[in-house]
Amino acid sequence: MKKTLIVVDMQNDFINEALGTKEAVAIVPNVKKKIEEYVANGDEIIFTRDTHSEDYLETPEGKKLPVKHCIKGTHGWEIADGLYVEGCKIIDKPNFGWPEWKNESLEKVEIIGLCTDICVVSNALIIKASFPDAEVSVDASCCAGVTPETHAAALATMKMCQIDIK
Repeated sequence: MKKTLIVVDMQNDFINEALGTKEAVAIVPNVKKKIEEYVANGDEIIFTRDTHSEDYLETPEGKKLPVKHCIKGTHGWEIADGLYVEGCKIIDKPNFGWPEWKNESLEKVEIIGLCTDICVVSNALIIKASFPDAEVSVDASCCAGVTPETHAAALATMKMCQIDIK
């Protein structure tokens, strides 16, 4: 069975810049270790990047979250140093969830990254809905939410939707 690790939005702006949190900083070593495990096993790794343009604040999302972040080409938009693995696919997604997962071949999927309560939960639910027979899991030790409370709430939501929480 093909195993895929999806690393959601491990970008500078979500770790230690525009929208960074101490919880996001704290998971970076766990994320790095998880990526190394998948590399060692020869499994597929897909990275996502939240990707916005300079007019972000005028978008529907920007009006509800009025903090410029992940502007394409900026340092904040880049995947944090030491995490990206050369040759792995990168998906630049314009909002929380990426509806095109259905074009991937996913059988056994593990999802990690930021933010548990926004982009991780969105993509996990899209993947589970698109591939109802796939094994989908989230490693909670490799995720952080906007707050610890919303992180826990997102994990509970995913668990209720038959996503395994590790």
